Amino acid sequence: MSLSRTARRISLPALLAVVLAAALLAIAPGRATPAGASVGAATAGAGHSAKPVIVLEHGAWADASSWSSVISRLQRSGFTVYAPPNPLRGLPQDSAYLHQFLTQNAALHGQPIVLVGHSYGGAVITNAAVGAPGVRALVYVDAFIPDQGETIGALAEAKPGSCLGNPAEDFNPVPYPGAPSGDVDLYIKPNLVPGCFATGLPASQAAVIAATQRPLAASAFTEPSGPPAWKTIPSWAVIGTGDRVIPPAQLTFMAQRAGAHITDVNAGHLSLISKPQV
Repeated sequence: MSLSRTARRISLPALLAVVLAAALLAIAPGRATPAGASVGAATAGAGHSAKPVIVLEHGAWADASSWSSVISRLQRSGFTVYAPPNPLRGLPQDSAYLHQFLTQNAALHGQPIVLVGHSYGGAVITNAAVGAPGVRALVYVDAFIPDQGETIGALAEAKPGSCLGNPAEDFNPVPYPGAPSGDVDLYIKPNLVPGCFATGLPASQAAVIAATQRPLAASAFTEPSGPPAWKTIPSWAVIGTGDRVIPPAQLTFMAQRAGAHITDVNAGHLSLISKPQV
């Protein structure tokens, strides 16, 4: 069961508050700020000790630049931030890549880490954080939070409402060199991006996202997840109540099952790049 749940109207500040609350736990176990706390309060509480490193994992049909607004705000608050690329080649490969980044990167040795994942990136951090001793907190942003043996394809279909529920109609498949037999890259059809993937964003911004999307290998939908890190690492979840990619009911189910502190935001699937509202 979730430890706490907060409703917020402002998407980006709420996301930052959640990350900073997780950062407090990373440096001071037992003194975590509630998920709904203000950015200022969380930052002030974190000032007494060395701040953790924030590692951000992007999801499918995106790249690390999707975290740009979050990165600049965290940096202004004095945090060191990394947003490594997600290869998007499949859950085992992508998780192994991030695990190596977390455990073999000299810049992270001895540092407490808050690991944040968006969308498909949530499945990646769930696997990559296992056996990564520096990771002290997990933050899921409109993200998959799988248990062992589950696939993101099954989780996406578990509750009705996803606007990407028909792969044959929603994606443009493209073969890629060296692919396992039958595997292809999947691109969201551009006409679906504004009203599905990028709801709540200006049409011009949605058009750029459609043009620059990085594809996800189709095999990622059917590859089972491994033992989940959220069973041993405290977690937070940001849920966009207007998410049309992963139904909010499914996001809530996964977050509650993980025992995450939940913050609801008035945003779509891309709450991480939504402009702050006033």
